[in-house]
Amino acid sequence: MMIRTEEQIRKLAKLTSVMFMATAEALAADNASAPQRKVVVSLADRKLAVVEAGRVVKIFSVAVGSPKSPSPSGSYEIVNRLSEPTYYGFGKVVPPGKSNPVGTRWIGLSVKGYGIHGTNEPNSIGHNVSHGCIRLRNKEIEELFDMVAVGDVVELYAEHTADLDPIFGATPAKPATATAAVSTAVAEIRTVSAVENR
Repeated sequence: MMIRTEEQIRKLAKLTSVMFMATAEALAADNASAPQRKVVVSLADRKLAVVEAGRVVKIFSVAVGSPKSPSPSGSYEIVNRLSEPTYYGFGKVVPPGKSNPVGTRWIGLSVKGYGIHGTNEPNSIGHNVSHGCIRLRNKEIEELFDMVAVGDVVELYAEHTADLDPIFGATPAKPATATAAVSTAVAEIRTVSAVENR
């Protein structure tokens, strides 16, 4: 009787290990087929892009940190998502509603105190005016909120580099200053005069 029980235990152990292996393989296949998603923010361009599997899905205009309280740059993760958040800051508490400075959604980042959120000041979008967070219009933060999940990577770039060109487009060349344009014109005139006087 004892031998038979041991044999049944061995068979059960083999069956259990096969089931665990099959489950692990299925989970790995699910994770491999899920699109790689990240959020990329160009602070200089005041733009946020959702990128899945290397493809830009959506670009939003944003407000970013002011010169006195700049947005952090670096790579972070989404650590929480709150719908209709209560605002706590600068000695006040503001419940959900039209006067809430963080709007209708909060997407918290792994850098303490910073996140991506809505706003009660939609005219601030496109400017460097926040306390360091990334602001979107409420309708757009609600759209973004449904596109991202806890654990997604958020990359914040202080400068627009060539690496961002495929996402946000090339940065237009800075216009020459009037002084530089005049200096170039004078140099060209001198060159032409020198050639003509030979």
